[in-house]
Amino acid sequence: MSVYIADYDKALYFTLWGQWDDLLILMVRTKDDFLSKKIETFLHAYHYSPEDDQVVTSHQSLMQYIDHAMIHLPPSELVEQG
Repeated sequence: MSVYIADYDKALYFTLWGQWDDLLILMVRTKDDFLSKKIETFLHAYHYSPEDDQVVTSHQSLMQYIDHAMIHLPPSELVEQG
């Protein structure tokens, strides 16, 4: 699996600055299915959840996944060669 490291950078930036429209576009365009699902879960909780705990939990889960992906995947898997 090869994904662009820029996807993680963008996800982090959009999440931290509250750019939900851009985050939604990234969710659709990324090739990382796990990142897409984490973004979907967070945006759904943010817009529709009556409980703040669900929003916080999904936000933490998204941020932890981004952190994990940026640290633990070898650079050869993060950047598509071509």
